[in-house]
Amino acid sequence: MDRQNLELARSGPLRDIRVVEFAGIGPGPFAAMLLSDMGADVVTIARPGQGHRAEGDFVQRGRRVVELDLKLADDQVSVRNLIGFSDILIEGFRPGVMERLGLGPEEMLSHNPKLIYGRMTGWGQDGPLAQAAGHDINYIAITGALDCFRSKQGEPVSPLNLVGDFGGGALYLVVGVLAALNEVRISGRGQVVDAAMCDGVSNMLTYFQSRRALGLWRDGPRANVLEGASHFYNSYECSDGKYIAVAAIEPQFYAKLRELARLDDPAFDQQRNPEEWPALTQMTAEIFKMRTRDEWAVLLEKTDACAQPVISLSEAPSHPHLLARGVYTKVGAFNQPAPAPRFSRTPSAIQGPASVEPMAVNDVLDEWRPI
Repeated sequence: MDRQNLELARSGPLRDIRVVEFAGIGPGPFAAMLLSDMGADVVTIARPGQGHRAEGDFVQRGRRVVELDLKLADDQVSVRNLIGFSDILIEGFRPGVMERLGLGPEEMLSHNPKLIYGRMTGWGQDGPLAQAAGHDINYIAITGALDCFRSKQGEPVSPLNLVGDFGGGALYLVVGVLAALNEVRISGRGQVVDAAMCDGVSNMLTYFQSRRALGLWRDGPRANVLEGASHFYNSYECSDGKYIAVAAIEPQFYAKLRELARLDDPAFDQQRNPEEWPALTQMTAEIFKMRTRDEWAVLLEKTDACAQPVISLSEAPSHPHLLARGVYTKVGAFNQPAPAPRFSRTPSAIQGPASVEPMAVNDVLDEWRPI
């Protein structure tokens, strides 16, 4: 396929954007996936022998792979040429690694003045912990986020790596590089985007820090409404061992829940009295134990009671709402989450499965060189 047809084959608002991604784990690859889904031409640089990905590795979807040894002079020339023709660079190494390879931002911005240099780390490029190893749970621990996820027994519970890697990491990196991409079209000058998970997660906590400043937040396990302290914002076990999630915060939604779930006891009139929440939670739990999850879903799910079944990952693709909206899509042999968000005029699309053979770097360079 020639260069013009390659451009036309991609769909999405970023279809004219070229991205060089240095292979990594966690938030960097997820950010590259998002950019690819929105149409960007993403080329991943992997170490020799590490460019093969399983088809089920959805996060690696939609980009091409070249294998380069960045300690070899010829491969250094190739990667510099790729960066010279790209709009965005994404790397997730510890601070200083790219500089030691001769590929740091100062040198690359000199080589390509319009380059957006995206750096993804847990701790950031500086600070006392910048050189320390870590993973998602470490990064969210120092922000206060992990302390907000507590079991009923009180110990912190990891919210998977949704909060650090993907929420405070990948999504902030994508927001940053796209904002810088807009600015470079005004100024003609690229810049570095320092996306640190501890920064992003702290920023995500703005609402809760605001609640604390207003005297509306209490430190401690499950001490606040959104942590499950109340009976009207909680998850309840049903008769089949599965769960229903309830979020009837507003008075009108709480009234609907009471009506449909038969929360008739006058004690439920005390919705906003924290002193009554433990007893009301126990009473609500006993009522939800009377039916199966799916029986409660039939009764409540399409109403203003704000109650939905807690669905497993294996069940999610067949949930009627997600099915109707096409939230999952078939690519190759696998059903996987479709691109998000949705664009009315330039729809995103998965450009291909993860299982692509590594290609020759010169083939990419032939496409990317100016005509």
